[in-house]
Amino acid sequence: MEAHYDHLAAAFVRTLVEVHGAYRTSLGANAYYNGHKKEPTTRCALLFALRGRATFLFNGTRKAVLEPGKALLGGLGMTLEIETGPSGFEYVLIHYLPAENTQPVAFRRMTEVTELHADVDPQMLQMMDRMIGLAGVPGQLELLEKKTLFHLLLGRVLVAERNRQNRESLPMIEQAVDYIHRFYMEPLTLEQIAGSFGMKPKYFSYLFHKYTGISPMNYLIEYRMNRAQEMLQDPSSSVRDIAGCVGYTDAYYFSRLFKKRKGIAPNEVKSGVRGNSPS
Repeated sequence: MEAHYDHLAAAFVRTLVEVHGAYRTSLGANAYYNGHKKEPTTRCALLFALRGRATFLFNGTRKAVLEPGKALLGGLGMTLEIETGPSGFEYVLIHYLPAENTQPVAFRRMTEVTELHADVDPQMLQMMDRMIGLAGVPGQLELLEKKTLFHLLLGRVLVAERNRQNRESLPMIEQAVDYIHRFYMEPLTLEQIAGSFGMKPKYFSYLFHKYTGISPMNYLIEYRMNRAQEMLQDPSSSVRDIAGCVGYTDAYYFSRLFKKRKGIAPNEVKSGVRGNSPS
């Protein structure tokens, strides 16, 4: 899983985009449309679902189910088939194209099919209607307004997608913290923790740091050192035993790590505990 909203925002910020027509279209109920089945699309689209439901099939394999609250971006050079649901489908479509000299990575991100989430509010509808009204109007000021409206609508979609992902990811990070608290004594790796939540390590680390202010592995180490510090208060426990209890088979490595994090060696903590014990 990648943070599409960040990647897409960066691509559109750095790239010149040509904005073409804007259309509001209604399709009938339980219908099949194959206008691009043999002739691939020649432009990208920013598509907003307004009413009903439809299944978009790109290149015969890439399926996207659209309904109110969802949007679609990209889709350049692909065959396209559309099947509508029992109540038909109404949507707004805005065509655009990245400049020819766009960097390959940015071009791919801006043209591949990306599903996004955005509830269309009255202000967005006004912007769409204005774009549709400008579609056939010549003039540089009109073109500038059309591009401005396109970027405003795109920004609203990406912000909505970011908010949705944040809402969905916070409970997962809370679960990940609990996972570390329960299994800190095991030989955990970043790949293992991220995999437990069905995520790639890089993106898992990004989310974890975003919500906790620390990387997952540093959080694990800090939690282990805090638990070890508590255990060191027991004079009967050896440093080797405590190292094993907090996930380290190498007591020497544990001691070095503890001193680096706490500023004092484990043996010095134990000596201080013994020195403070009643005679």
